[in-house]
Amino acid sequence: MDVGFIGLGAMGSAMAANIAKAGHTVRAWNRSKAEPIERVTRVDSAEQAFDADVVVTMLPDDAAIRDVILEPSLLSKARKGAVHLVCATISVAFAEELAKRHAQADVQYVAAPVLGRPDVAAKGALNVLAAGPAAAIKTAGPVLDAIGQKTWVLGETPKQANAAKIAANMMITMAIEAMAEAVVITESQNVGRDAFFEVILATLFGARAYQTYSANIAREDYDPGFKAKLGLKDLRLASEAAAMASRDLPMLAAVKGQMAKAVDAGQGERDWSIMADYTIKDGA
Repeated sequence: MDVGFIGLGAMGSAMAANIAKAGHTVRAWNRSKAEPIERVTRVDSAEQAFDADVVVTMLPDDAAIRDVILEPSLLSKARKGAVHLVCATISVAFAEELAKRHAQADVQYVAAPVLGRPDVAAKGALNVLAAGPAAAIKTAGPVLDAIGQKTWVLGETPKQANAAKIAANMMITMAIEAMAEAVVITESQNVGRDAFFEVILATLFGARAYQTYSANIAREDYDPGFKAKLGLKDLRLASEAAAMASRDLPMLAAVKGQMAKAVDAGQGERDWSIMADYTIKDGA
């Protein structure tokens, strides 16, 4: 399959590499200089990458997609029958706009945000949350199989996948904050972090988010896997989605406020689990 790829950050580079390893022809473009990727051909413009059977974009936010895809009118230049997979975490409102713009350009659009960090992407083991026309998802199936261990089809309206991804990221931050607040209580009584986490992981909280981020908290190792500034962006998207539903979500408000404090304290480039360190040390 002829695949175009736009956005070669840590996640995008791993995904593009796996698509190429699966035997597809991959032509990729990035807004800034990026390291070479085996079997991936670099092109000089996003327009060249968009001329493909399936186009994957892994751009960081709404504004980047608008700047790279919509403002240059790339949709009007897409190959006939092309499927556009948008794998980034974007707002529900922007997903609605993208659906309309793709329909006007007669381009098939599938929202396909992913669950997993760069190390998971490198293994081709992401979980893909997909929503869009069934025929388009089927066409893009070989590409989705190359980047993920499973594709979870959540509906035929693209924004459904974006809502699910935003909600999942929100829940991860809630897990991080829950562990941080638990450490405040347990360490105040001289219970070590390792001992406490061993208990919770072996009993009530053995899920991957708890496994991954308890290790960060126990080691106080906050090298970036997913940056705090991006986590704050996603919590803002969750707040916007809650507003669209005319709901006030108190846990969301709490973790968003705490993540904002960590970012404002200069921790935005560190892993989003740095929020736990900020909570445990009370901003020190």
